[in-house]
Amino acid sequence: MDLSRPAYCRTLAYRSFCDELSEINSADGLFRAAWAISQHEHPDADVAEGEATLANMISTIERRVRSNSVEAKLAHLHDVLFDLLGFRGNVEDYYAPSNSYLCDVLKTRRGLPITLTLLYRQVAQGIGLTVHGVNAPGHFLAEVETDSGSGQSMYVDPFFGGGLLHEEEVYERILQATGRKLDRSGNHLARATPRQWLGRMLNNLQAVFASTGRERDMYAMQEMQGLL
Repeated sequence: MDLSRPAYCRTLAYRSFCDELSEINSADGLFRAAWAISQHEHPDADVAEGEATLANMISTIERRVRSNSVEAKLAHLHDVLFDLLGFRGNVEDYYAPSNSYLCDVLKTRRGLPITLTLLYRQVAQGIGLTVHGVNAPGHFLAEVETDSGSGQSMYVDPFFGGGLLHEEEVYERILQATGRKLDRSGNHLARATPRQWLGRMLNNLQAVFASTGRERDMYAMQEMQGLL
């Protein structure tokens, strides 16, 4: 089998995704691999333009920050992303494929929990914060380290306007979003690895394409997932 010639996935997207996999443990590598998923449907989507858009957001926040504290950085980050720019979840059309494409999410400022969290992480780390994805059942969130080396952190829900949550509130949010009440003894708030992050994005698209009869696109996402 020639891995450079997928049967269903757009070749540009497939090759870009494959090329970035060796770098996905870095923030930029994960972003670029996730962007490549968008290129299956948007071959003209330029990752450099996406990175430039994020760089402008980072610069805007940095000009506002006057303190090096996590709290100050978070306040300005949330003010710019959620209040000024209006990023939030697409509750009106949750299952639209565009919610999974980073190029579309940057334009519309609407997306799924997982794509909004990825953009949030990228911008947050650009201003010196440490952010992880939380691979919770049915709802993806961000975990922000509040004190380096102490293990302390807080949770953020970019889908619902960047609300700050404690662990108990996270479980309530998952119940609100999914209708599922989780056993607190389980490891439901584990940090997502880069491969888990990408795999979940691809699973979301496979489900959407399967439910709308877009079989070739579903197979394309499976081809990408086979590279993980």
